[in-house]
Amino acid sequence: MGRITRRLRVQRLGPSAASRIESVVVEEPLEIRVAALPERALAAGGAPSELRPPSQTVTTTMRLPGDDFDLALGHLVAEGLVGDGADIATMMHCTDVGPDGSPTFNVVEVTLAAGVSLRRPVTERTEVATSACGVCGSASVDDLIETLPHSPSDDDVRIGLDVVHAGVAAMRERQKVFAATGGVHAAALLDPEGTVLVVREDIGRHNAVDKVIGWAAREGRLPLRGHALVVSSRAGFEIAQKAAVAGVPVLACVSAATTLAVEVAERSGLTLLGFVREDRATVYAHPCRVTTPGL
Repeated sequence: MGRITRRLRVQRLGPSAASRIESVVVEEPLEIRVAALPERALAAGGAPSELRPPSQTVTTTMRLPGDDFDLALGHLVAEGLVGDGADIATMMHCTDVGPDGSPTFNVVEVTLAAGVSLRRPVTERTEVATSACGVCGSASVDDLIETLPHSPSDDDVRIGLDVVHAGVAAMRERQKVFAATGGVHAAALLDPEGTVLVVREDIGRHNAVDKVIGWAAREGRLPLRGHALVVSSRAGFEIAQKAAVAGVPVLACVSAATTLAVEVAERSGLTLLGFVREDRATVYAHPCRVTTPGL
């Protein structure tokens, strides 16, 4: 699997103790930089190669290498820094190198489209992230609700619980890195008919969601009306926030929800499901979108 897994010798303990070779998931940093074309370049008809715009670091996050452009774009959209893929002119890996002199591909530089600037300043929250980052407090929910570009509240889609369970099973079948290592989360996007459109894996659940939203932005699918987002983790504030910003009406997670995730769901109009396993699920907010046989 190239850079996404590494074969290492480990010591297995217990009744069948032995030394063996196992696949371990790769964790590396990704720095996302954003640059806007200067006015003089625009006035001259645009020559980004001749007038290279200065860039600023938006975030550095630990991630599973791969789908880096989806991750970068999805992060910018989910954090409210850009609106969609049309706000982006180019994305490229910078030529950073590791100690051995080989390229690491651990820096992505995003150049905004002509006349586009970031929709809000880069904040301390955005600048440094980890594989489990997040913020807390009702003030954060207030800020989110006030600035939502696409509210899920007026989306009248209905989705069967059986369709959600089928989506979770289909996502699991496509988790190749998880199957090899057991060390990553996944997110998947279901269309209104329940078809799995895309699956992305990452060591961070929020990164996996960003990769899905970035794919959707590149495909021109935002806002994601009528869709369902499935995530192989708990539902925390950040996951619910990203779903709401992308206009997803249904968020289904395989584990529990937090209080802030429920508050985001209730106030944004997002249907939030947790413990989506086997033949059951817990609905934390807006159950009207979920149908079950016989009801």
